[in-house]
Amino acid sequence: MNKKNFYLESIFDLNSGNIWGLSAHNLSELWQKDMKEEDFADSEEKLINVIRLAFDVYHFNPNDVRESKHYSTDEYFILPSSDKRKPSVAIRKKTIRRLTDLSYENIRHITEEDLLRLIDDNFGGGWDSIPLSVKDIIESTFDISTTTLPSSRLHVKGGTLDKKKNDGYEVLEIQKGTWIEAIFVKKREPMEKIRFVSDNDYVNEDDLMNEGSSDEGVVEALSDDETFYESYTPEADIKEEEEDLSDE
Repeated sequence: MNKKNFYLESIFDLNSGNIWGLSAHNLSELWQKDMKEEDFADSEEKLINVIRLAFDVYHFNPNDVRESKHYSTDEYFILPSSDKRKPSVAIRKKTIRRLTDLSYENIRHITEEDLLRLIDDNFGGGWDSIPLSVKDIIESTFDISTTTLPSSRLHVKGGTLDKKKNDGYEVLEIQKGTWIEAIFVKKREPMEKIRFVSDNDYVNEDDLMNEGSSDEGVVEALSDDETFYESYTPEADIKEEEEDLSDE
C-alpha cells in the first residue's frame, strides 16, 4: 500500500475521504491532542465509526491481563476511551488483500504495484474477470489498457510493451496458452476541484454581519470546509464485529 500519509489539523476533520491516508501513528497523535476538548466525548462514537472504515478497532479493558497482552504489540496503537467498562481502544490499519476490498476512498491510496498484485491474485483471470463495479472503482483513479498478443509480438523491441513502459505505465503479464494478456496501469494525477462563483453567488462577510444574519446562516454561506461533521455518512454508522478473545 502507498506509504504516503496525510496530516490533519484536528481529529474533528476526520472523514471517509481522508481516513485511508492517515497512519495509525498520526491518528493516535490527533486523538491524544483533541481528546482534551470539552465536546470530545460527545463525538467519540462517531469518530470511532469513521476510523472503522480503514482500521480494525477493538475496545478492551487494560486491567484484563490477557486482553492487554494481546493488544500490547507493535501491531496495534492504543487510544484512550471514555468508555468506563473498556477504556482502551486498539487500532491497526486494514490490509487490502482482495480486489473486493477496494473502495472509492481507499483506491486513491494504493500504488500501481499494489493494484497489479491484487489483479494477479484474482485467480489469474485477467482484466475481463473483474466485476464491473470493481472496474469502475479502479478506473476512477487509474488509467487502464490491455492487449493480448503472442509472446514474441508483445516483447518485440520498440513495440507496445516498451512504449507503454516509456509512458510511465506498470505492466502485469498473464500467460494464456501461447498468448499473453498485458494489463497496463498508470495512476492519474489528482484533479484540482475548481469552484465557479458568479457575481450573484458572491457573499460578503461584512454585509452578512451588518444585515444581522444569524450565525447559522453565515456559517452555511461561508463554510467550504470538508469537516468531519459535514462529510459524515451513514456508512460510518455500521460497526464491524469486534474480535472475540474468549475462543482463543
